[in-house]
This record gives sequence, structure tokens and C-alpha cells, in this order.
Amino acid sequence: MPNLATTWLFAFTDATDSTDATGGSLIGFLLPLVIIGGLFYFMLIMPQRRRMKAVDEMRKGVSVGDEVRTIGGIYGVVKSMDDDEVVLDVGQGTTLRVVKRAVAERLNVQE
Repeated sequence: MPNLATTWLFAFTDATDSTDATGGSLIGFLLPLVIIGGLFYFMLIMPQRRRMKAVDEMRKGVSVGDEVRTIGGIYGVVKSMDDDEVVLDVGQGTTLRVVKRAVAERLNVQE
């Protein structure tokens, strides 16, 4: 069973083929490219931007005392913070200084 979008696309290109040869072929050529570009944007780029925005908001919400996991898989409690650095207490008095972008997840989220 043909897809509705495919049927519409074929119907539209058949209708443009009967028009002027240069105008019809240009529309018939550009329309699928525009449709594919739009699908690419809405299926890949927009969701990625949403995820990046959510991660940025999470990183802005990290505060001293939060338990976090870094992108390297290190678990620790935030001991202090700077504009772009976080000091983590990873246990037994050991601290690590990491960039804020390395924080992947807050573990003790209270909602």
C-alpha cells in the first residue's frame, strides 16, 4: 500500500510535468529536496536542540551538596563550584576538579 506522502509527491510531480519544461522540472526537483530538508530538521535537529537545552538547564541547576555523575562515570558530591569548574568529593577525602560540562547527571533530584 503506497504511503500518502509518496502518493501526493507523485501526483504533484505528474501535474508539474505537463507544464513548462523548465519551470516544471525545477519545481519537481526542488520540492523533494525541501521536503527532505524539513523532515531532517524536525526529526534530527530539533530533538537534539531540546536535549542540549535540557542538559544545560540541569547543569545550571547543580548546586553544592548535589550528588552527580560525570561523563566519565565518576560519582561524587559537589563540594564547591566556580563559573566553569566543579569540585567533587568522590569519597575518603579525595576531591576532583572537573569542568562543569563534564557533569552528565544529577542523582538526587527532588521534584
